[in-house]
Amino acid sequence: MTAIRLHGVAEGQGPLVVLLHPVGLDGGFWGSLPASLSSAHRVLSLDLAGHGVSPSVSRPRPIEDYADDVAGAIREAGGGRAALVGLSFGGMVAQMVAIRHPELVSALVACGCSGDFPEPVRPMLRERGLIAERDGMAAVADQTIARWFTEAFSETAAVLRVRQRLLSNDVTGWSAGWHAIAGLSATPRLGEVTVPTLAIAGEMDVATPQAVTEATVVRAIPGARFCVLPGAPHMMQIEAEAAFTAAVKGFLMETAR
Repeated sequence: MTAIRLHGVAEGQGPLVVLLHPVGLDGGFWGSLPASLSSAHRVLSLDLAGHGVSPSVSRPRPIEDYADDVAGAIREAGGGRAALVGLSFGGMVAQMVAIRHPELVSALVACGCSGDFPEPVRPMLRERGLIAERDGMAAVADQTIARWFTEAFSETAAVLRVRQRLLSNDVTGWSAGWHAIAGLSATPRLGEVTVPTLAIAGEMDVATPQAVTEATVVRAIPGARFCVLPGAPHMMQIEAEAAFTAAVKGFLMETAR
């Protein structure tokens, strides 16, 4: 399948860092991270296919195709290899880029994500997309917010913005993303990843518990580091913004030395 040309917003100068967002959001949901990194890096915040203002897609579209889109964006950026920072769906896509296009990747930061799923889980993941196809995005918004944030944080302005983004999504892009997630099986090949890698998990993440990230990503990548953010939920870049930004920035500054 031909790669899709993705929309992205770039800022700063220096080694390239590419940010890959969760399913249902877009490149504008990184909090302070892009501005913080831009003091020493060129930061490219992408809208994945079917999200934001990137071209729409429909299922079936395997996660490998999303990875190839990102590879195309890195090549187009013309800055050599990129450090990939991906969260949730974005973290899964980042893993596939590192596997399929290792010559384009200088470092990997995989956050709040798994590398694989048990077979009985895959139909449940696809169903999250199918519900929206049948009943619209309003049918999945509440349960998504509950998985992504702690209850105490759920009424904040930041979560309202997330909810509005979810409700405005094209259901075909949302469903395509969930079907791609359901087909993920990166763990068997993560041993091929040789770049510096950091996996970040949220202590309170109910969508991807830290044990899952540790078992399917950290243990599969030689030399991978593991950081658990205290009190952080799945959307750690929003609810635990300062700690998340510090962890990512510290790792990228260290690997750039």
